[in-house]
Amino acid sequence: MKPGKNGLSYADAGVDIDAGNALVERIKPAAKRTQRPGVMSGLGGFGALFDLKAAGYDDPVLVAATDGVGTKLKIAIETGMVDSIGIDLVAMCVNDLICQGAEPLFFLDYFATGKLNQDQAARIIESIAEGCLHSGCALIGGETAEMPGMYAAGDFDLAGFAVGAIERGADLPGVVSEGDVLLGLASDGVHSNGYSLVRKIVEVSGLGWHDPAPFDHMTLGASLLTPTRLYVKSTLAAVKAGGVNAMAHITGGGLTENLPRVLPDGLGATIDLSSWELPSVFKWLADTGGLDQAELLKTFNAGIGMVLVVDEHRMHGLLQQLQDAGETVSVIGRVETGEGVKTTGRLI
Repeated sequence: MKPGKNGLSYADAGVDIDAGNALVERIKPAAKRTQRPGVMSGLGGFGALFDLKAAGYDDPVLVAATDGVGTKLKIAIETGMVDSIGIDLVAMCVNDLICQGAEPLFFLDYFATGKLNQDQAARIIESIAEGCLHSGCALIGGETAEMPGMYAAGDFDLAGFAVGAIERGADLPGVVSEGDVLLGLASDGVHSNGYSLVRKIVEVSGLGWHDPAPFDHMTLGASLLTPTRLYVKSTLAAVKAGGVNAMAHITGGGLTENLPRVLPDGLGATIDLSSWELPSVFKWLADTGGLDQAELLKTFNAGIGMVLVVDEHRMHGLLQQLQDAGETVSVIGRVETGEGVKTTGRLI
């Protein structure tokens, strides 16, 4: 074929196809570690196949969820600490799936950047695989998009897509009743919500990402990049044991807006804010930013990353089971007649 007059290539336009192919080869071992029953194909095809019967389902209903990491990515980009951000991506998706009672089966990622840095991208996708491994789901495919001019130098974005399944009729929420107990599972910090406010507070504080965190033994950036906790295995085991009527993932909107999503009309909840200790990172954010309690509760998880609504007669057994599985559990309230969430006690 006769070359064009200007001799330009895709690489001259800023897109390196060879680098993208090399990245796929590098991440294949990480994806392979996540394989589970049901996976029918590896990375590299135009689509990914999954066999629900091989995964052990008789009459499955599929559940899908998608999410991103939000502006927490800016801290990862500015510090270069990208080795756990993929866990956040997985957690934000699979922690939603389990609130329907679904087992996460497979995950796909979308990684977009202006200029592909193979090492950075591989570290990110390897952390996605790590999150999948700890959630029992397979990293079955994804997309890496190099788009010059769309992103500032060094910037990237992530999106995740998780699919799970549940046997027909076993979905959550189930029958939630007045008197049901609220079990709060501790978060591992800020998780992946409210980081626009976090970054503003850090700016006001005058601290840099590599300065010591006033509330932790790590640097400020490293502490704030603590990944979102994965609640998959402990909570699904609790659901299987019986007595869990609903679950709420506490993300943006906090306890006051996420818990009502799983309560039926005519029922609300009362939460005792003094029933758990507010983690030090939130105390620092509140003090430094001058946040009142309402703003803290609306923006952040405030130390509770997942709430289980359980039958009061099964509460003690479930609490012990969750603790044995490594969760820090607090009895934070009850379901009552009414609407919305009422609070007693104080966090700050």
